[in-house]
Amino acid sequence: MEDIFYKNLLKSISEKERQLAILIDPDKFNSSETDSFLKKIPKQTTHLFVGGSTVANGETEATVKALKAETNLPIFLFPGDWSHITPFADALLFLTLLSGRNAEYLVGQQIKSISKLKNSSLEIISTGYILIDGGNDSAVSKVTNTEPLPQENIENIVHTALAGQFMGAKIIYLEAGSGAKFPVKPEIISEVKKAINIPLIVGGGIKTEAQNNTAYEAGADMVVMGTAFEHPTPALPSKGGGNSPFEGG
Repeated sequence: MEDIFYKNLLKSISEKERQLAILIDPDKFNSSETDSFLKKIPKQTTHLFVGGSTVANGETEATVKALKAETNLPIFLFPGDWSHITPFADALLFLTLLSGRNAEYLVGQQIKSISKLKNSSLEIISTGYILIDGGNDSAVSKVTNTEPLPQENIENIVHTALAGQFMGAKIIYLEAGSGAKFPVKPEIISEVKKAINIPLIVGGGIKTEAQNNTAYEAGADMVVMGTAFEHPTPALPSKGGGNSPFEGG
């Protein structure tokens, strides 16, 4: 199967186009408000990520279907568990939790997912996922029973990212976790980007345009932002003409 969405991502990155993904948690998404939600997202949004650490049965598929009916933006699955996988999305970030030492998230979940993937048309993108300390006890850390990597140990983070690339990852994803008090430091992003030659995604704790730009300028190819539109602030311009704040993915 041709890796259309990955090749499109590489092309956009080569043309210096900043990629912005909005992360949608199915547990917090109201499918009946899909149209109004899509009108609020930033006009520069290039991708939609769907997933969460804990998602009720069937919610991911319902969310993907609702989004598919209203938008042509690529929809990538960002699953917290193999059971969240649905064939109705465009692509799957096939995650390996490189920052942890829990075998369930290094290979266990991946093996369990094969029953859903072996006959699927989903584009599968191998992704080295690195949880970085964002100053809080993140949902990912709780669910996976792993510790995030300290931001102070930049060399270890760089080596972890490079190990992921050597293991065959097509993307490295640095994540400060949901509800992070602070995002991944720019010096970490910069050092990781210098070390790898595959796309770099950065998310968690990014709430403002300034934080967004800092991540891009440090070397992020794609920034991921979560969704919280209830309290307008002068953050990123939205498709609906207003302003939309975000909380980290």
